Amino acid sequence: MTDMEQQREARKKALRLLEHMDRTEKGLTDRLLRAGFSEELAEDAVSYVKDYGYINDRRYALNYIMYRIHDKSRQKIFQELSGKGIDRQTIQDAWEEAEELETPDERALLCQMIEKKYEPGAELDEREMRRLYGYLARRGFRSGDIFSVLEEMDITQIKT
Repeated sequence: MTDMEQQREARKKALRLLEHMDRTEKGLTDRLLRAGFSEELAEDAVSYVKDYGYINDRRYALNYIMYRIHDKSRQKIFQELSGKGIDRQTIQDAWEEAEELETPDERALLCQMIEKKYEPGAELDEREMRRLYGYLARRGFRSGDIFSVLEEMDITQIKT
């Protein structure tokens, strides 16, 4: 296969991959590399679709944030987008834009997550409290917010 044919195939593959779902530049590059294209061909194909506006990391980040802003903490969303290869400044810009459109209430989200597991006023033993705290911390909530909301909800740890 000639270089031109390979280039055309890589570009076609990039377009086919974008038909099914939006992707980040890194995500598309990784998929093209896994499909057996060289790094040079993958970069050319990504540049090609980017020139047409078919791929845009800022748009991807904004859509991602808007879809998850009521389900996940800010920190967790930043972590996930970083893992998808989007740089911190792009994520920050998209977050600020999303906040203008829809203000997230992390404390309300934290309350919702706690209420799924325990009623307000519940008394937990040390093990249950550790498990709840770990569950919330792994979802990106800050310690101060977790303890503050637990206190507001009157969820306490019983001494054993």
